[in-house]
Order: sequence, then structure tokens, then C-alpha cells
Amino acid sequence: MGETTMDASAAAPVPFGTGAIRFDAEALYRALVEHIPAVIYLDPVAEDGQSLYVSPYVQELLGVTPEQWLADRYCWGRHIHPDDLDWVWDDYQQAMAQGRPLDRQYRMIHTDGTVKWVLEQAFPIPGPDGATEFVQGFLFDVTDRNTEELAFLAYHDKLTGLPNRQLLEEMLGLSLARAKRHGTGAALLFLDLDNFKLVNDMLGHQAGDRLLGAIAERLRPCMREVDIFARRSGDEFLVLLSDVEGGGEGGRDRLAAVAESVARRIVEALEGPFDLQDHSFTASASVGISLFPHDAGDGAAMLKHADIAMYESKRARPGGWTVYSGPTSGSAVSAQGSERAALVERVRRAVRIRAWELRWLPVVGLADGRLAGVEALIRWREPNGGLLPPGEFIPIAEEMGLIEAIGDWVLEELCRQDQMWRAAGLEVDLAFNLSPRQLWSTQLSDMLLAHLRAADIAPQRVTVEISEPAAMADPDRAQKVMYELRAWGLRLALDDFGTGLASLARLNVLPADVLKIDRAFVRGLESDPEQARLVRSMVDVARNLGMVPLAIGVETEAEAAFLRELGVPLAQGFLFSPPMPGELVPSLARGVGTHT
Repeated sequence: MGETTMDASAAAPVPFGTGAIRFDAEALYRALVEHIPAVIYLDPVAEDGQSLYVSPYVQELLGVTPEQWLADRYCWGRHIHPDDLDWVWDDYQQAMAQGRPLDRQYRMIHTDGTVKWVLEQAFPIPGPDGATEFVQGFLFDVTDRNTEELAFLAYHDKLTGLPNRQLLEEMLGLSLARAKRHGTGAALLFLDLDNFKLVNDMLGHQAGDRLLGAIAERLRPCMREVDIFARRSGDEFLVLLSDVEGGGEGGRDRLAAVAESVARRIVEALEGPFDLQDHSFTASASVGISLFPHDAGDGAAMLKHADIAMYESKRARPGGWTVYSGPTSGSAVSAQGSERAALVERVRRAVRIRAWELRWLPVVGLADGRLAGVEALIRWREPNGGLLPPGEFIPIAEEMGLIEAIGDWVLEELCRQDQMWRAAGLEVDLAFNLSPRQLWSTQLSDMLLAHLRAADIAPQRVTVEISEPAAMADPDRAQKVMYELRAWGLRLALDDFGTGLASLARLNVLPADVLKIDRAFVRGLESDPEQARLVRSMVDVARNLGMVPLAIGVETEAEAAFLRELGVPLAQGFLFSPPMPGELVPSLARGVGTHT
């Protein structure tokens, strides 16, 4: 919303999608909506589309005319309060990707500097293929309505009713001021739920919200009434322990013991299962602890150190706790935590500006060296000009719930590039990777097919790559998703084979067309008899299940020759070509030929 533009004065009716629905009664529509005391908008979900309408009330609410709003694609974002911008934008992207309505309150800023509280309600409108194509929404000015409720919401989380980060930080400042006056201590616990995204991926965001509410209720008794238990964001919580003995010299162990006792009660309280939609789910949390005044001199340092300790706990033993150990013994942890925080912010910005590029990794026939297809690999172009591989940022995007936006971009770019190749006379089979979160999306098939149909790409030319570990996380559900994709004509590849937990019985029911043998098994196999026997077994498994084996990471002629002897027909690797920009693929195809 607000990322698109249009000429609002256009006289002709504006078509929806393919033109099946039109504003044939535009004058009547305007007469009905333009006197409603709310901003009414109609936008396409595509960021590069044109906004269809915004009502005149936007001038009263924010001091901008409809023409100014529509002429500035970033107008909506410019008027959101800076403290609310990130979560509002992330929530919008997730809602549109999932096809769910929006109902939230946040702050916007009038051109005269006045802060306005708005209630936004928005509803996705599906296109002809069932995928969300438009969003129609309302912005109500609720600044003067129920002041007490708005004041509460300003300092509390709407979902759980817990204090929010803003209230906790204010209370943290007061707590540290008292500690300095009276020589006492304070502790900050940073909780991050382990594998919470699996609940959202497998059961949906409503189930995830219910779990967060249930966790908040269960953990409240673990603290004293004077302690502050807050929801920071997403699946992260904070606990502030104030006025605790142990602030003086030599009191660190006493203060740490109090904080660790609370962490222990939290971990134990989460051991019992939660019932979600007839599923029994066991939650766990990794906890990081920072102690004042022993490892931090102010609130910002406590937040940073607790965050660093939490990630160290998650890395060492998920479901446990770690006390920040300071820069001397924990310098590597500190550096890693700081780097991760910076990376999170850079990923958020990259998603907003779509700072991605695709590189194409050729698939080559081992028998004749001809080009059999290309695999799309996403890269992140950083401001310094460097390209980051997906392993550096996709896990972060998964945690932040931004992977759908990245996945949409990959498909858009894949389709755009294929159209350019076909215009130049090259038609080549395509492949791309699904992240685990995308695999569990209820709109996966609709989203894929909508992109392919719009670009006139036959599904039979496209291979969807699914990693074995992702498929084995829930084999029964993966089987249903894969059968649905295959029914539409898409080819399927099981990637990273040998790195997960697939049994032959499970593998037999997954309808894959290609079995990709991981590079870890290919490297040096010609000189390692055990490795060679293992790869030979994988090739036999693929053949017996009607799959085509494809070796990845081939780097030497010796490896290629050995794979050729084993009867592996396809391969990828630096021996043939590194990932390349799209404009170089046609020359590669002309040089080596293509399979027809």
C-alpha cells in the first residue's frame, strides 16, 4: 500500500486484472465513498503496479491531497511514525502474501507534525487465478476516541496484553536509576522461542498467535509481581528483574543466581505441551541474561548483551539459558551478536528495495556436455558492490517472515528473464529453490501458476527444487504438496539428498523427478572407495524410484569421468560453469548446444 501510483484524474474506467471487473459506475462509487470520514484506498499488491484510488479524506487526516498521495509512491511510508514503520510494513507484506485481512492500529504523522492514531482495516481481493491481486482498505482517525485505550495500546502488546518494548525500556531506565541510588542490581532476560516459525508454517498464523497468547499466560507466574514481562516482537519476550540484591562489588554471583532461577522456571514451565488445532506442540525458549551493573552500564547495553547471550544459548543448547560473559571471554559472541543485529536491519531494507539479483547455474549433460537447463540462484547486491549468497541471508529472512516477498521476487525475475531469452531465440528448462517456509504456504500452487501463466511459461519446463531436510520435516504434508505441484505439470527435484533423514520408504512416496546428490558426496569420490560406493548406491536408488540422478558441485575432470561411468546423466559445478548473469547464458548455450 502506498508503494504504487496512478493518475487519479483518468476519466476512463480502471480495469481490474484482465478486465473482467471494472468500475463501470465510477461516479456512483465516488459519490458513496468520498463523503465517508475515512481514507479509503484501493491498491494492487504488486509493488510496481499503479494505485487505483485514494479518497479525499486523506487531506484532512494527513494534510496531503489525493493527487500528492498518488504521485508519490512512498507517501504512505513517509507518513508512518518512524517507530511503527518496520512492523507495519512487515505485517502488510506477510498479510498480502498469506491472503489474510489486516486489522491494526498505528501512528501516522500529519504534514503539520501532529501525530495521528489510525485504525486500518484492509481486505485482500483475489484475481482470476485465486491469488491476491488487490487490497482495499480503510484508515480511520481514532486519535480522539477512547484515549485510555489508545494510551494502553501505546505501551502494551495487543495480542498478549503484555507490556511492549517501549514500556519495558522506560521501566528499565527507572530501574537502573534506582539501582544506582541504592546500590542494588537488575537483570534483563531475553527470550526467543525455538522453532516457532514451524507453527506458523504448518498450522497458520492464527495458531501461532494462539500459541503466543498461551505462552504469555503460562509464563506470567514465573516472575514476581513487581517484575516486568514484555513482548518485544514476534516470538521474542523480555523480563526485567528490578531491585535485586547483588549490585555491589562481589555481588555478581548472587544476582546471576536470582536471574538463572527465573530462567529455570521459564524453561520448566514450557515443558508441558500446548494443544493447537488437534496438534500437541511443545515449545521451548532460549534465554540470554544481562546483569547490571556487572556487564552493562545502561539499558541499551543490557538489551544488546542479553540479545547476544540469547543467541549463544540458542547455538549451544536450545531451550537453555546463558549469562552474558563480557567482552573478554565472550568477544566472539559479542561480535557475532552485533553483526547479526546489523544484518537483520540490512535484510529488512533489502526486502523493501528488492536489492536482489539472480545468477544462473547451468545443468549440463555429462555424456555430451550440452546445456540441459539452468537453476536460478538468488544473490544479494550489497551497497559496497559485493554479492552475498543465499546462505548468508535466507535463514534471517525466514525468521523474520520475509521469505514470501523474496520468493515472489525470484519468480517474477525468473519469468522476466525467460521472456528475454525466448525473445532472443533461446528456450531452456528452468529450476528454482523453495525455502521450507514457502513449501508450507497454502497458496504455493496458486502463486507459482499465476506467475508462469502471466509469462506464458509451460509448467513442464520448470523444476521446483525442495531440500530433503525440508521435506522430511513433515513427510506426509510434503507428499501432498508435491503431488499437487506435479499434478499441474511442474517437475520436482529433491535437493541436498543424503544430508537429511529420508528413509527409502519415505523417499518412495515423494513424487520427485530428479534426485540431486549433494556436493559433499561428490567431492573426491574417484579416490575414495567408500564415497564411491555411497554415490553408486544413491544412483541405484534414484533409478529404482524412476528419478534422474543429478550430481552437484562437480569440480574436476576426474569426478566427472567417474560419475559418467556410474551412469549419472546430469551435473552442475564449477568444472562446467560458475553461476552467471542472465545475459551470458545465450552465449553459453550457443557454445555448448542445448538438449531439445
